[in-house]
Amino acid sequence: MGVMVSSIVVQYTDLLRTSDYDLWSRLRELLNRQGLDPNRTVVVDLLQEGPDHEDGQVISADGRVYRFTLFYDQVAEHGAASAYLSDWTDITDSWRIGSLATRTADALAWMSSPTKSS
Repeated sequence: MGVMVSSIVVQYTDLLRTSDYDLWSRLRELLNRQGLDPNRTVVVDLLQEGPDHEDGQVISADGRVYRFTLFYDQVAEHGAASAYLSDWTDITDSWRIGSLATRTADALAWMSSPTKSS
């Protein structure tokens, strides 16, 4: 039996790796600049928090957990192409007390599961 993981994690991770949509292409580029391999990074969440930003959380290939805010002009046609990261924070030691603790734990288990479909 495979590890149960939120469909958001699976869907967003797949989008990060494969989507041609501006936002995901740009996020791949930004994660790369942070030293993360987008093809081995798992997206725990990316949630629209305001008219100009989304809050995200990812897990790197080596199991470190990062939180960030992604700012971009959501009304401009190609606003996502100029998105930038803000508040990039390593929360590896503190994610267990965050609102995404359960989903993060599941995502970590899913990452290390040999049966995950990728």
